[in-house]
Amino acid sequence: MNESNVITNSFKAWFLAARPKTLTGAAVPVMIGIAAAIAQYGDTVRVGAAVLCMLFALVMQIDANFINDYFDFMKGTDDEKRLGPKRACAQGWITAAAMRLGLLYTTLLACAIGLPLIYYGGWEMILIGVACVVFCFLYTISFSYIGLGDVLVLVFFGLLPVCMTYWLVSPPTPLMSIPWQVITLSAACGLVIDTLLVVNNYRDIDNDRRAGKRTLIVRIGEHGGLTLYAILGFISTILALIGMTFLNWQDEQYAKFIILLYLPFHIATFTEMRRIRKGGELNKVLGMTARNMLIYGILVTIGLLV
Repeated sequence: MNESNVITNSFKAWFLAARPKTLTGAAVPVMIGIAAAIAQYGDTVRVGAAVLCMLFALVMQIDANFINDYFDFMKGTDDEKRLGPKRACAQGWITAAAMRLGLLYTTLLACAIGLPLIYYGGWEMILIGVACVVFCFLYTISFSYIGLGDVLVLVFFGLLPVCMTYWLVSPPTPLMSIPWQVITLSAACGLVIDTLLVVNNYRDIDNDRRAGKRTLIVRIGEHGGLTLYAILGFISTILALIGMTFLNWQDEQYAKFIILLYLPFHIATFTEMRRIRKGGELNKVLGMTARNMLIYGILVTIGLLV
């Protein structure tokens, strides 16, 4: 959507603030969790739980975007030196007061969507939901400033959504019965989604240093950031291949190797990142990485289902 001539607090303003391009990061873990459950249990999976998990993930991602937009604006992080995509509050598309209401309503909507999951997973789902909301706020307010953002991505975009989706969608089984293969797939998912945070923080390394934001990339430096980006893609591919191969063992496992098709995209993106090195042009790499994440999720889903 064109970012020019945005009327304050209009539908267009809210649409841009929601950052629809980021929703793939929320959808991919749920896709993988559902596919893993289908690979194990076939048509006995619980469709209602699958729909609720996907809706909850998407709304929580929008909520996280609103929280990030508002609190970074209030802290002054989104200043004129920002290299990343434009932010709604900083651009005046959404007023601070309206954004406070927006993040309140999206938080309540996410809770309302997640509440019926109690039927599928028991009252423990309340604790899971509270943890998602709390850490959604803590990421922007605190954790991203002390280098723990990557850990939260691994947990809340990998381990938790993949494993919980798998468990909720599967026929009733004990929570502790989640197989190691699914845990492996969830770790792989968290690592591949972390590539998006890595390139984002790599682009902002100079601004983050000035702002006292000690991200992992600030701590390990530019060369370390490039190396980390490359390694994450390969590790997530290997882990996905292991998880898919052993989750539902069959005589013919050739379909599982479809995940290797992700690597050419990852390598091409890394090469472009290394070429650009600095500046706003790295937003191109950000877009390529978001595309790669979706390709990864589709390939893993296909590998699990065929």
